[in-house]
Amino acid sequence: MNKEQIELSRSLLGTDAVEMLLQVHQDALWILENLGVGCKQPEIQQVFHQFEGEGLAAVFEDRVYVTSTLVDRCLEHVPGPDDFFVPMNSFFIGGTAPYVYDDDSGRGGMMPTEEDAARIAQIAEAHRVVAGMGRGIKLNDEVRQMSIMAEHCTKPIYFAVTTDAALARAKEIYEERKNIMIVFCLTRPPLEVSENFSEHFVKVVKAGLPVFISAMPMAGISAPFCYNGVLAMTHAEVLFGICAAQLLNVGVTCIHAGFPTIADPRIEYNPNYGLISHNFLNILMAHLNLMLDLPTFQSAGTTHEEHPTEHAYVDARMGRALCLKYGCHMIRHSFGFLRYLVDFSIGKLENAIRIAGEVSPEDAPEVEIPFYDERGMESIKRIGLGMYMEDPLTTANLGKIFAS
Repeated sequence: MNKEQIELSRSLLGTDAVEMLLQVHQDALWILENLGVGCKQPEIQQVFHQFEGEGLAAVFEDRVYVTSTLVDRCLEHVPGPDDFFVPMNSFFIGGTAPYVYDDDSGRGGMMPTEEDAARIAQIAEAHRVVAGMGRGIKLNDEVRQMSIMAEHCTKPIYFAVTTDAALARAKEIYEERKNIMIVFCLTRPPLEVSENFSEHFVKVVKAGLPVFISAMPMAGISAPFCYNGVLAMTHAEVLFGICAAQLLNVGVTCIHAGFPTIADPRIEYNPNYGLISHNFLNILMAHLNLMLDLPTFQSAGTTHEEHPTEHAYVDARMGRALCLKYGCHMIRHSFGFLRYLVDFSIGKLENAIRIAGEVSPEDAPEVEIPFYDERGMESIKRIGLGMYMEDPLTTANLGKIFAS
């Protein structure tokens, strides 16, 4: 634990919130030890299997169970934020939209082009408030896309690697410049390794490239409908990925990119990224990780608007201001994205950059600081690997939490 960060978090969030986050870490350790993570990838299984004799892990029927002792041992080897190449309170053009929004016609659903990718990278390079970038949009040729990003943007970048050709190009870029991250959603709810990505996760980690490990449990669907419940599920999934990485290659850089998300019952339980509580939930995730001395990358400053309306820009201002008021490390989705992160608007990107230069912590709305809700872990112990839509905690909290 980073004691200095614990005191800073206490001064910003209050004692109750910090105690809640410390308990979230303990809850995530319980999840890993008692529920485990489904995994069929043989090399990941093997690195945990070697600790069975010490009683530190167990592999049974394609589930991996990890003890808190082994988690602690793995966390000791992760390079911390002080050794990382991105400073605190950094905002990225992050995420991967499948479509581009046509700002002239006001329509989404346009297929992205290499010209779009180059323009996004050029904008990232040109503006000081943009600390770095992810892909923003998804081209079919991921090797070409990472090359475009590297050509036009010297700032930190991150991208996916899903083929051997992409891994080879990523290694070349890493040799030229060390400020890259490879993004993996290694797990999917409920507590299962995504086997489509696991093989290349192993290859990237063994190659020594920094890995950005994301997970996205959704409160009310795949996690309890309370702050500490969804944080615990998110944290458990990412901790599993960090442990796997450290056991495959001790000391490899791991970024905790847990992305706790809220299912909004008012919109048929779809995610709502424009909620004040979505932003604050991700800020809380960042504080827990910083207290654990982990580089951390969350989501804030985006919107639920389908078009770049005035409300969308209010959302961008609100999310950035909250991050500045309470502090964070790295933030994605804060510039060009629209509803569900499906469309990327270059016009919104440019306007959000302008707004970012004007925002201060004083612009942040008031938030109700949450405290630990015992019902979150009660739900996890009762439901386990099931779904949470009919969970009494979900139905009890409709309209009472995550509704702002």
